[in-house]
Amino acid sequence: ASIAAGHPARHPRAVLAEGVRIIGEPTPTRVLGVGAVIVDGPRILLVLRRHDPQAGRWSIPGGKVDPGEGLVDAVIREVAEETGLVVEVGEEAWVVDIPDGPVVYEVHDFFVRVVGPEGVAALRAGSDAADVAWLRRDELDSVPVTTGLLHYLDEFVFGR
Repeated sequence: ASIAAGHPARHPRAVLAEGVRIIGEPTPTRVLGVGAVIVDGPRILLVLRRHDPQAGRWSIPGGKVDPGEGLVDAVIREVAEETGLVVEVGEEAWVVDIPDGPVVYEVHDFFVRVVGPEGVAALRAGSDAADVAWLRRDELDSVPVTTGLLHYLDEFVFGR
């Protein structure tokens, strides 16, 4: 179910940061987003976010879904824009709601595989990424990562 970015949902409840709902409060605007989980052996590819939300933190490549764009196409586009890589999208890894003031980002994260002719040699930081790096799990404890990311990576990628 696609949610149009920038259009407030017509529901009499608001989702708060801790998942509490208050009847009668206006519902935040929901924005559909995607992310790409790209793993190479013991490493995962992360980008350093250049813009809010959570600028200056490391996260998986991803971003907003454009109007009329499918989730798979959005993943392919976002990875290319942020990393220069060409990928094939696999199964959905998880879905997370990320509250940010009057907006809730509904983010669908997918496992992807690098398939372009240049492979990982094409890797570069682009558009919304200030930097891009392959990081091992033990390195993630010493860098700022986006809120909640380690929980999902530990559960679905690193098996902790």
